Amino acid sequence: MTAREEVFVHPSSYVDEPCEIGRGTSIWFFCHISKGARLGESCNLGQNVFIGEGVQVGRSVKIQNNVSVYPGVTLEDDVFLGPSCVFTNVSNPRSAVNRRHLYEKTLVRRGATIGANATVVCGGTTIGRHALIAAGAVVTGDVPDYALVMGVPARQVGWVSRHGHRLEAGADGIFECPESGLRYVLENDRLRGLDLDDDAPLPDTLRVGTKRYREITK
Repeated sequence: MTAREEVFVHPSSYVDEPCEIGRGTSIWFFCHISKGARLGESCNLGQNVFIGEGVQVGRSVKIQNNVSVYPGVTLEDDVFLGPSCVFTNVSNPRSAVNRRHLYEKTLVRRGATIGANATVVCGGTTIGRHALIAAGAVVTGDVPDYALVMGVPARQVGWVSRHGHRLEAGADGIFECPESGLRYVLENDRLRGLDLDDDAPLPDTLRVGTKRYREITK
């Protein structure tokens, strides 16, 4: 294993050679990291997580219990995968037909959240930056940046901030996060940040929550 310092791997987990694991990453009970996988710094993998051969995982990614990230899936920085969410990599799987060389791609972009028990159906799917997939949703196509989607099949029902709060436009057309104060604007049916580049990491001062979700939504 090619690993940087300060990596924790629980004794019950398996890490195949060769792979790369970034500093500060924790791999908990009964995980399996396949050869050729690359995990960035400060990731946290819960119980029973599988990372497939050659999968790329960015920095500060949190993967909750019982999640398999199969070949063909790429996770950018700050992605959150809720418990038992599901990825696929073949649209028409058959046990009798080998399609290992035909895996389809799914890209989960920076800061996106996929809720518990949600399913992302493959087919060149891109989950946009800072999008939020509700628990139990079934995603069958691309999801825009900052979009809130839910249902079966998943449909967009609104926009969310980087801090995961539903956004409403003010009289001036500006969307403001009720927790962070970060502002957003809708242009050509796409939301973008005004105060922070959409590809930039959150500043350290904004990486600790200050309000529970229900405090804001009640």
